Amino acid sequence: MFVDKVKIWVKAGNGGNGCCSFRREMYVPKGGPDGGNGGPGGDIIFVATSKEQSLVDLKYQPIRKAKPGVCGMGVNRHGARGEDHVIKVPVGTVIRDIDRDYEVLIDLSEEGQEFRACKGGIGGFGNKHFQSNQNKLPRFALVGGEGEERNLELELKTLADVGLIGFPNAGKSTLVTAITKAHPKVAPYPFTTLHPVVGIIEYDDFSRITVADIPGLIEGAHDNVGLGHDFLRHIERTKVLVYVLDMACTDERHPLDDFKALQAELEMYREGISSTESVIVANKMDEEISQETLDELKAEVNLPIFEVCAELGEGVTDLTSYLHELFENKREELKPACPSDIIIENHVEIALPDEDDEFWEF
Repeated sequence: MFVDKVKIWVKAGNGGNGCCSFRREMYVPKGGPDGGNGGPGGDIIFVATSKEQSLVDLKYQPIRKAKPGVCGMGVNRHGARGEDHVIKVPVGTVIRDIDRDYEVLIDLSEEGQEFRACKGGIGGFGNKHFQSNQNKLPRFALVGGEGEERNLELELKTLADVGLIGFPNAGKSTLVTAITKAHPKVAPYPFTTLHPVVGIIEYDDFSRITVADIPGLIEGAHDNVGLGHDFLRHIERTKVLVYVLDMACTDERHPLDDFKALQAELEMYREGISSTESVIVANKMDEEISQETLDELKAEVNLPIFEVCAELGEGVTDLTSYLHELFENKREELKPACPSDIIIENHVEIALPDEDDEFWEF
């Protein structure tokens, strides 16, 4: 199962309570306070990893808690720190705070990137900490602090070098099968692909290009018609767009009209996406009508066009060679139309106890 949006509740661990204890040992009169401090609670930490491809684990386990800190004990024994709860998410995951009008907290767009969503509560001080010349026998200890908690929304936006876009039945899944080792579902009916499928083109020089087969787009997708935003959110991060057009007019649509409709949908969803580096794959060139529609397309469109029959594997080598050369020569120049804005985490300072803090009293 592929899940690209989920809501979860996370809570960091509470801090351990401080201990109020006094040394009681034979031949040691007036031993004095010896209560240890409580340990701080564990944090909630998100880590981006390419080993995860979906948010399905969080869908079925939407409540996540870190371990609390251990309470302090007598004989000046301090409590251990609570264990952090690490949540691994796919690269390209955007985290939003639901309680702050879905404010974006972080965009985990790099491998190994970490984000501390909730900080554990501070550990409470034991009575030994408060011993002074003015108060030699403190009979109180500090209660551990509450760990932070948040309602979060996680949204996955697929990261890929190349994104295949086209109307249903244009042959995107067949093309991905032909140029990569991925095997998306292929069938002669609309919306066969219900979630992005990422394949990898491997070259003889050991370079790689990731290709995302995006679910089919129809008119009105910017208004969430059909698969709507389930398609469009995954196209934002790709560096090269490949328009896959059905030159055989299988569904009685002209490929030139399809191309214009695709560009219009992209612009209505987010301005500037259609300006991304693009190429056209003229698919199903084995049909008789295909050459005629291809000539009409070339007369109107000024983009590189590759004649392909993905089902027979014809013409795909020219396409993969062009993509290889494009990324070799322009890799630094190729930028997604909607680059991610990395938001730096705000560090939380540990506050020392003051007069309003809650104490254990004896």
